[in-house]
Amino acid sequence: MALNLEAIGKKIGPVTKTYTWKDVALYALGIGAGFDELDYVYEKNLKVIPTFSVASIFDFFWHVASAANVNLAGILHGEQDIIFYRPIPTAGTLTTEGTITHYYDKKDKGAIVIAAGDTCDADGKKLFKNIITIFSRRDGNFGGEEGKTEPFVFPAGEPDFIVAAQPSPDQPLLYRLSGDLFQLHADPDFARKVGFEKPIMHGLCTYGFACRALMAQLTPGQPELVRRFACRFSKTLYPGEPIKTLIWKTGDGRAVWRTLNARTGDIVIDNGIFEYGPAAADEIRFDGRVAVITGAGGGLGRVYALELAKRGAKVVVNDFGGARDGAGEGSSSPADNVVAEIKAAGGEAVPNYDNVATPEGGAAIVKTALDKFGRLDILINNAGILRDKGLLKMEPENWKAVLDVHLNGAYHVTRPAFAAMRDQGYGRIIMTTSAAGLYGNFGQTNYSAAKLGLVGFMNSLKQEGQKYNIKVNTVAPIAASRLTEDVLPPDLFAKLKPEFVAPIVLYLASEECKETGNIYNAGMGFYNRAAILTGPGTVIGDGKKIPTVEEVADNWEKIRRMDGAKEYFQLMDQVTDLLNAFAPKPEAAAPEGDGTAAAAAPTVAGIFANMQQSFRADKAAGVNVVFQFHITGEGGGDWQAEIKDGTCRIEAGKHAAPTTTITMAAGDFLEMMGGRLSAMQAYTAGKIKIGGDLLKSQLIEKLFKLK
Repeated sequence: MALNLEAIGKKIGPVTKTYTWKDVALYALGIGAGFDELDYVYEKNLKVIPTFSVASIFDFFWHVASAANVNLAGILHGEQDIIFYRPIPTAGTLTTEGTITHYYDKKDKGAIVIAAGDTCDADGKKLFKNIITIFSRRDGNFGGEEGKTEPFVFPAGEPDFIVAAQPSPDQPLLYRLSGDLFQLHADPDFARKVGFEKPIMHGLCTYGFACRALMAQLTPGQPELVRRFACRFSKTLYPGEPIKTLIWKTGDGRAVWRTLNARTGDIVIDNGIFEYGPAAADEIRFDGRVAVITGAGGGLGRVYALELAKRGAKVVVNDFGGARDGAGEGSSSPADNVVAEIKAAGGEAVPNYDNVATPEGGAAIVKTALDKFGRLDILINNAGILRDKGLLKMEPENWKAVLDVHLNGAYHVTRPAFAAMRDQGYGRIIMTTSAAGLYGNFGQTNYSAAKLGLVGFMNSLKQEGQKYNIKVNTVAPIAASRLTEDVLPPDLFAKLKPEFVAPIVLYLASEECKETGNIYNAGMGFYNRAAILTGPGTVIGDGKKIPTVEEVADNWEKIRRMDGAKEYFQLMDQVTDLLNAFAPKPEAAAPEGDGTAAAAAPTVAGIFANMQQSFRADKAAGVNVVFQFHITGEGGGDWQAEIKDGTCRIEAGKHAAPTTTITMAAGDFLEMMGGRLSAMQAYTAGKIKIGGDLLKSQLIEKLFKLK
């Protein structure tokens, strides 16, 4: 088996968890809370320990492992980082969606898989972001990048606090009831099979102990103040071993920490980060998101880049560095200067100097984001030039140059960006139009044509992006920039700060924005929506006889009126209204009967009878395996599936020498084959018992297309 490298950027989830106050209390007990922390374990005035968030993403963890196709016998939890936006409710339903963002090849040591997931409450409000690092000891040497490890420096001197704790010898048995049922933490035989002398502590259980220790010293009684909790899992801890957490305060609202085995002195958890303080009300953040901004070396683009980075985004600052009219060989200085500003403020950014006016330049810009940060979430098409002249003085080269940067440039960058966003199931794209394009401006036919062309680009792209959660909107800024410095009056120019435009652009770039296909004007703090409206019109004739010019003239006021005007989302909406104008009014429909038979519910026997159709021969090259299925309960039985040389044979009964025997209840089997339960998730939850070759069971999802 091998890592599924194609899974990077692909959407994982949604994964849901519904819980009650009992689950909150059980988790707190599982990480050592008791009578001395009654608010975390007693339903009266109950508070949620922030690391309860990991209980909501156990299933997401296994979805990630399954998507990556890691070797189950060799996985360890490497790092965990949680960023909190809102307090976690004491009961409710949480939904997590995310992607695999990076693979790193540590050669003989193994492989690293990094995934990020956002968790929202039932109202769709984002509560927290999890960044998970899985270390897979048996999946190295796949030919990927090794990745760099940033140095982590602890302050000199003694820690400000040392908090001791004594987990119970039975602690994993209690903690696993919160959802992490992996046998490594309970089954002595399994633990020995994968190289441990006995079951080990869950790393996330020790993680919870550490969180309690930090909260007790820095946010006592106020779990809602925890903003971030991150660490690296360094060494195995066996149940019953004493621990102590060392804490150094590094400034207002921040501390670093590590947890030791108090008996041996070994570092169990390292590189810990704890951030705390009041959260801005409903703050919109971009943590874990990657943004590309074209023409970001100054003006509007610079402000967008700075603001996105300030709110947690990783930014590719693109700027060719040419003159206002696009002339010159370009310069790296504008992009470099903005990147330096971002880094000086503690943000993360890289420069790019490619020209949007060529397909190669557009592809290189997007490649920079994917190579440096592993994904692309936000694209702001902001690059622009001006070559103003009246039409009769507008040489073809000046017409073409402006369209090449504004309209064609947006195409060159958007096309590869859209592909990356499609694969990950998320994206936000912002086009930059202009009042000149929407309403016209003397001497700017080239610029106006390009800018209104971007509206047409948006109108079609919004439809293509709908199924992939890619939102596309357009902004018409009225702002001071090098393109407008000699166009606008000096006193007005001074008032039109780019900072006034940035808020609406950032909102359109955020997860919170659910709209697509809209145009917005922005300047000086005034914002409004612009739209293409279609009047109600009038019918002349019966749709068969061609009206005369005179009849058009006679009905001119009815044709041009705009009272009752409406918007259309797509071409067919307008065509439908056209056809409806001539359609006869429908007669009252007769009551419908109830004779339509409901679709028969799937059965286990029916699944096996049709399983051949779901076999993926293209994934079976070199595979030689026999799966024996023993399905218990009502409707169950025995079936065998033999895969050999790209072929598949399925029949009822028992095979004499199966490679892998899979035993599960009929209801769970139907869930798995319906695509609602992953094989790995079912296994870790104890819903599948596997005999024979354990690892071959992971081939089921690869060889059969689950609905």
